[in-house]
Order: sequence, then C-alpha cells, then structure tokens
Amino acid sequence: METLLQVVLLIVGFVLLIKGADFFVDGASSTASNFRVPKILIGLTIVAFGTSAPELAVSFSSLAEGSTDMVLGNVIGSNIINILLILGLGAVIHPIRIRKQTIRKEIPIAILISSLLVVLFLDTQLSSASVNQITRSDGIAILLFFAVFLYYLISMAIHERGKKEIEKPKWKLLPSFLITGLGLAGIIFGSNMVVDSATNIAHTIGISERLISLTVIALGTSLPELVTTIVSARKGETDLAMGNILGSNIFNICIVLGVPVATLGTITPESFSVIDLVVLVGSAVILYIFSATQHKISRREGVMLLIIFVLYYTSIFLI
Repeated sequence: METLLQVVLLIVGFVLLIKGADFFVDGASSTASNFRVPKILIGLTIVAFGTSAPELAVSFSSLAEGSTDMVLGNVIGSNIINILLILGLGAVIHPIRIRKQTIRKEIPIAILISSLLVVLFLDTQLSSASVNQITRSDGIAILLFFAVFLYYLISMAIHERGKKEIEKPKWKLLPSFLITGLGLAGIIFGSNMVVDSATNIAHTIGISERLISLTVIALGTSLPELVTTIVSARKGETDLAMGNILGSNIFNICIVLGVPVATLGTITPESFSVIDLVVLVGSAVILYIFSATQHKISRREGVMLLIIFVLYYTSIFLI
C-alpha cells in the first residue's frame, strides 16, 4: 500500500513538473517581451535561478548535516547533467541556435567559473596541501566572480533593451509574473515530490544509498532544468533553453556552492574523482566548440553529448 502511494505521488510530481514548466516558459517569455529585453537574459536570470532552487536547498541541508561530499557532488553532478544530458536532449528535440554574444561571452564565463572551482578545490595538487578543501575565503572569491557576472547581466540589459523589435508579450507584466511564479512553484513542488517518492521506492526495493545519490538525487535536482529545457526546445524558445543551462551552471557554482560555504564555513569532501572535474570543465569546452562551429547545437551534436553522458556515468558505476 505504501509503495502504491509513492507511485501515485511520483506520477503527480511529474504532472506538476510538466505543467509547471509549460507555465514557467510561457511566463518567462512574456516577461522578457514586457521588459523589451532578450530572452537569453531572462533565461540567465529568472529561469536559471528558479530552476537552481532544488540544488540550493540540497546544499544548505547537506552542509548543515555535515554531508560535505553531497554539497560538491550536487554542484558538479548537476552542471555535468545540465550540459551533457539536458542540452543533449534539447538539441535532439529541436536544434538549439546560439547567439554570437553567447558564444563570445556567456559560454566563456561558464568555462571560467567552472575552471575557477577546479583550481580552488585542487589544493593537494596545486599547493602541496594535505587535503583538498573549499574554504570560506574560496566561497567569498566565488561570490566576487558572481558579482562580476551580475554586472555583466545589468550591462547587457541596459545595452540591449529596446535595441531591436521585440515580439508582443502574451500577457501584461503582472500576469506574466504571476504565471512565471505559478510555473516555478509547480516545478519546485513537483521535483521535490519526484525525488522523495523515487527515493522511498528505491529504499523499498533495496537499492543502495550510493546508487540513490548518484541517480535519483543528482538527476532529481536537475529535473527543473530538464523539463524547462525540453519544453523550451519544443516551443522553439531556444534562447530560454540555452540561458537556463548556462545561468543554472553559473548559479550552481556561485550561489549553490558559494553562499553555503561563505556562510557556514569550509568543506572538506572525503572523496572525489579527478574525472568528475575533467568532465565538468570539458563539457563546457565541448559546448563552446559545438556552438562556435555553426552557431547552433545540431541534433547530431546533441546525440554526441548524450553519448558522452552515458560514457561518463558508465565510468562512475565501473569505478
């Protein structure tokens, strides 16, 4: 009976996720049109921050409980999944066109911040320290980089506002905000229900904690990005899809990791694999290469991203 209830909750969670994403994408698109700013900007801000909410909640609760591996693994795993799995699926559904400015600025910023995390973490390899740590000062440094990113976003908004013809908004500003908020609530509640019910089902049928954390939790906290990107791609809102992924990856490192560490103190993960860090930066570099060739991610390149994702996850299970 308990398992049946969890299955029902799982289904309800997915329904909330899908319908919430529909409202969220339409509301965010209408909001961009009301403000007369590019949709990539809304994707990098409202959509990115909203879909990163589950990761932020997991990081704070994990750090408060002393689960430092979960904090770093949450960020690294989510960022890898965002590019390899989510953008890969999005491109297979609908080729994702990339603006020149995104290739010149936003993707390099994502690569830079990912590289910063790797440099700050590899204390034993780079500075002969006894352990790898992310200290409170590292967290503050990450937040300073985020401040630079915010300055860039504000400059973009000022420079691009009203620069070109913007499509007529679907709703006025207040309804756009309300629909965006309603969609975000559906995404967050739906993702929580899916993660909780899937975890309970996994426990019931005897799946190990390690396997649950590598699959259910890592994929579960990325469900908002996954559903939002798929819905955006299906609706042809590729700027929102790309902005969502790039913004989420930057938010994950700077806010989901930076804020808890800067406020609650140093983390010392007990175990990590260098392959995780290589794939973290490498996936962002591959995204740049794919984007720079034809200013889009084609279906074939989407399939390639998915293949790399499968190979990476296979290596995790084998190791």
